[in-house]
Parts: sequence; structure tokens; C-alpha cells
Amino acid sequence: MRRYDKHTDQDDIRSRPNRKGNRPRTHIRPKHEDSVEGMVLTVDRGRLTCLVEDRIVLAMKARELGRKAAVVGDRVAIVGDLSGNKDTLARIVRIEKRSSVLRRTADDDDPFERVVVANADQLAVVTALADPEPRPRLIDRCLVAAYDGGLTPLLVMTKSDLASPDKLLELYGHLDIPYVVTSREELENGDSADRVREFLTGRVTAFVGHSGVGKTTLVNALVPKERRRVTGDVNAVTGRGRHTTTSALALPLAGTGDWVIDTPGVRSFGLHHVDPSRVILAFPDLVPGTEGCPRACSHDEQDCALDAWVADGHADPARLYSLRRLLATRERTEGD
Repeated sequence: MRRYDKHTDQDDIRSRPNRKGNRPRTHIRPKHEDSVEGMVLTVDRGRLTCLVEDRIVLAMKARELGRKAAVVGDRVAIVGDLSGNKDTLARIVRIEKRSSVLRRTADDDDPFERVVVANADQLAVVTALADPEPRPRLIDRCLVAAYDGGLTPLLVMTKSDLASPDKLLELYGHLDIPYVVTSREELENGDSADRVREFLTGRVTAFVGHSGVGKTTLVNALVPKERRRVTGDVNAVTGRGRHTTTSALALPLAGTGDWVIDTPGVRSFGLHHVDPSRVILAFPDLVPGTEGCPRACSHDEQDCALDAWVADGHADPARLYSLRRLLATRERTEGD
């Protein structure tokens, strides 16, 4: 064993070199004052396609962002090669504050939430009236996620040539949700697309629905230059459609400045992340009645002040029923 005397600064003492040859880490991050703002259009295996001014730029997330992930709809700060030329790659160095977030979990027991879309103003919940049959529990869950995330819901009912929308309209009429009814024939001649387009003016709208309901067909009718593969196939055994959209994609509506975001078809919509206290904000006529509620009231218990509020004629009883149905959807499976 080598021994050293009390003079430990001798020249023959070797120090371990920095094998990577890089500078020591620092907590001071660059400000990237030369960055340019862009919008994330789609994400594919770590590569993000962004719109920067009028150019399409491929980018990757900078290491300094850590676990923060950019999603479709995010406004981001980008540096590097912003020419948009082939084989170029820029870096996303900052994700700007989001105005809204549509989130879901795999199921109600999964604590890991997934951000589907950021900065959307409206959530278009697309459901077929037949083939496949409507799934009200899934619609309820999408509505809860919209209210929780700060998005305005829109109900889009397709395939009205196969079934009447009356039953669904009766179920959701008291929620005061705007709606539009379409048929396959009208989509082909453009009439349905024009009616839907009226609800999209001045907004960024995310489209969500389970597989086979005609969501991508509708998006293709709205943005014909960006046609995505259409399903039209429904499993004969399960009565459910097959996925065709595998990643969310933001598409501009020609000549309007508005955006639609097509999302993959969902077969479940977990609500583990939802704060029930935010859902009631979508019922402004009921909010004043909660002042007498006990602390942490679920609004579906014996001492809830909303019962007396409605009994005194301050609000429609059907509205309270609708609120409680949405709040209870987290406690039920989508097939109930």
C-alpha cells in the first residue's frame, strides 16, 4: 500500500481525469433569447413536427426539459435549424404555459395521467347513433374530462341515416351542450361538414371518440387535403371499431386560421386525475347552491345543500341529476 506523508500536495499524486471531457454541471440554464415560437402538430417516437411561421420544422426535446413532454397543441420555444429543410433537426427548449389540457388515464385505478391535447378551446365528442351503438358512459367521461380541463364540449352524432338522435338528445338535453347531427350521405356531399364547421369558428377543436364512429371520416371531410386512412370497419363480434388514427394530429382549416385535432380512437377513458370540484363549474346555475354544503362535499350525499337549493326552485332538478350522473361516472365502468 502506498503511503503519503502530511504533505498531500506532492506532484506525484494523480487526480482522476474527467473522461467525458465536458464542463461540470451547473444549475444555470440558458435563456435561449434567440428562440422562435412554434406549435406542435404531431409527435412520433420522440420527433415533434412543429409549425414555425409558415414552415414545417422537425424538432426534438432538449435534454434540459427533463421529463417534461410536449404534446400536440403545445406552444413551444425552438432553437437550431428552423429552415424546415430535409434532414434538419431543431430543439425544443421551452414549453409555454398551457391554457387548457385534455388528460386521461388508462383506467380509474391508474395514477399515471396522459396529456392528450394542449391549448384546445373545444372538445368535440363524436359518437355514432348506430354501428357501433352509442356508449353514453364513455360520452359522460369525455364530458367530465372536458370540464376538468377547461374545454367547451360539443356533441357530434354521426350515422343518423341508421338511427334517430332523439334518445341521445333526451339524455344530454339538460346539459345545454351544443350538438350537430350528421349522416354518411351528407358527409359525402359536404352538407354535414359545413354544419360542423360553423361550430369550429375561432377555435382549436380536439375530436375524440371510440373507434368506428366516423371521427376520422368527419375530419377528412373538414380538411380534405390532409386525408387520413379511414376505417369504416366495425368488429362483428364486439360491435366496436378498429383503430386507424395512431397519433394525434393538428390540421388547419383552410382560409380560417382555425384548427382541428384528430386523436386516436379510445376504448376507455380513465378519470383518476379528475378533481370533482372542477366539474360543478360547468353548472353555473348550481354553483351558488353549494355554499351551504359540508366541507369536501361530493354533491351526492345526504347533507348536500344542492337538494334544498333545487327544491326551493333555484334550478331545474334535471340539471342536478345530470351533474350527479357525471360525477358518478368515475365510480362506474363504461359498460354499465
